[in-house]
Amino acid sequence: MAFKAPNSESSILALSEADHTNPSVTRAQSNLARSVYCVLGVPIDAINLPTVVEKIEEAATKRSTLVIATPNLNFLVTSLSDPEFRESLLESDLCPPDGIPIVWIARLIGLPIKERAAGADLLDRLQFRGKGSRLSVFLFGGAKGVAAEAAAKINARAGCMTCVGTLDPGFCEVDEMSKDHIIEAVNASGADFLALSLGAKKGLLWLQRNHHQLTIPVRSHLGAAINFQAGTLKRAPAIVRAGGFEWLWRIKEERYLWKRYRHDGLVLLRLLLTRVLPLAVLTRWQRLRRRHAAQGLLIRRTQHDQSITIALSGAALESNVQKATLHFQQALAANKDVVIDLSDTRQIDPRFLGLLLMLRKELRNRGAQLRFTAVPPGIESVFCLNELGFLLQADPLRK
Repeated sequence: MAFKAPNSESSILALSEADHTNPSVTRAQSNLARSVYCVLGVPIDAINLPTVVEKIEEAATKRSTLVIATPNLNFLVTSLSDPEFRESLLESDLCPPDGIPIVWIARLIGLPIKERAAGADLLDRLQFRGKGSRLSVFLFGGAKGVAAEAAAKINARAGCMTCVGTLDPGFCEVDEMSKDHIIEAVNASGADFLALSLGAKKGLLWLQRNHHQLTIPVRSHLGAAINFQAGTLKRAPAIVRAGGFEWLWRIKEERYLWKRYRHDGLVLLRLLLTRVLPLAVLTRWQRLRRRHAAQGLLIRRTQHDQSITIALSGAALESNVQKATLHFQQALAANKDVVIDLSDTRQIDPRFLGLLLMLRKELRNRGAQLRFTAVPPGIESVFCLNELGFLLQADPLRK
């Protein structure tokens, strides 16, 4: 049976008010309401650092889970070849743009992501935010003695943060540092914020595997931020960071990083030529096309025994995200697989792709799947340019 959704904002408000006591509905509304853009397969929130701080304070007060990933160029490069790492980014609750190359790419393809929200700045902002209750933090990982030194310096400052514990699991695999006694020690601290320094890949994987065992509400891998707090590593001057040359400073401070930066730089060059520049041209062509063609989106929903099919006819663009969000919220309430029929979709942009990633996240949390069918060649090319070809590979209905 086809369903025609109301278009007014009051309809969305009524749905929210009706279901606000249901935790899964509230979480879904939060995810679908995120201003997320797809940047080469990685979900990036259009958000600045002060807003990140506000969200951390809110989650800490409510004791609600908030997993923060801090995507930079290395995250993006790793996600292209490591599906498990990519999934840890897709499952995060907030992905502020950490690295300046992410901001540059976003600008080139016309996305409203204007500034970094660097994880390395986060602990300083939380300590000296100037208002609100004291936030307690637990530091996990880092080289031997670094977390303890950082904790001592944090507690010696007259700021708004207290370090309530540290733990150095040593150099070991994720499974070993996920044992019950380690998780219990972390949880026993009662901290508001869990800050990790394990290496990005290991840190995000550890958070993902122990998601349901951890009770600390706010969690993030902040890497070198703990070293900066301890004073064992000197942060690049503000002028160097603003110019996008922090990577050169990091090589000066940590010589072994040059191999990683060389590899990531070469991958970035390839992405600029094969993905970013074509997407920039596509974005400008779409903008010209919008001046001469209707940009409406017709959405039809059909319910089956095991799934719900949502057919998108027209332009799946940022201007139509709110309309699609209401349909997706209602589809999620059925706890069934969702099939997106793109047979009559003319355009799709990074903001709408970001919304689809949030829909996929919510479906996976409920044990359901997102699939796509009847994908036109032009739309398939857009998925591939945005490094989302993996979303289409799972669709058995594709021709």
